[in-house]
Amino acid sequence: MQTPSMRPAAVPFPPPSALRPATPGSRLERLKTAPRKTGEASFFFYDAHFRNDACKVLPGEFFVYDEDILVMTTLGSCIAACLWDRDRRIGGMNHFLLPNDRSGGASGRYGSFAMDLLIGELVKRGARRESMEAKVFGGGAVISGMNTINVGQQNTEFVLDYLKTERIPVVSKDVLDIYPRKVCFLPASGKAMVKRLASANVEALAAQERAAATRTSPASGGSVDLF
Repeated sequence: MQTPSMRPAAVPFPPPSALRPATPGSRLERLKTAPRKTGEASFFFYDAHFRNDACKVLPGEFFVYDEDILVMTTLGSCIAACLWDRDRRIGGMNHFLLPNDRSGGASGRYGSFAMDLLIGELVKRGARRESMEAKVFGGGAVISGMNTINVGQQNTEFVLDYLKTERIPVVSKDVLDIYPRKVCFLPASGKAMVKRLASANVEALAAQERAAATRTSPASGGSVDLF
């Protein structure tokens, strides 16, 4: 778990976002109409609280960008790795459900592929591994009946081992425990916020993760830490 130095003062986390139509020629309109790569997030909206464009990353997806739009996801036992190139000021987030696909398939639902996909996209856009750093979230024991196989712990161990092997330092993390989490990442500045959600959100999130483990959808209430 993280040390106090990784937990600056708490800030208010936004209520559910209000949507507004994208105006022609706006950044939001460009994001919505741009061609998407396989596994790339495609749900864009305007967040009224932060007054900023936002992207929701669903299970099995990733998103990379070089401007500070809000990149958001909600996690139970899943992991979101937020990678940032501190020199080129570009970053991205993924969201995976399990460490590996033993059948050998290529899917962003599995950590081994999701991490390769995220790093590969960052490199294509000019980032360098030697100037990347990571912030890692999720891995909570929130799904009843799955604690015996420790999915959250397996996901956490996988991503930390992967990043160590790739020599990408983990500068902060909020992982394990029993809480679902909502994460917001700003890919140009590298800043992230995490909110531990109330237990009332667990069942909806667990249902989402069960569905995504076979095939996909999203959820969202605790204390907030700025990373």
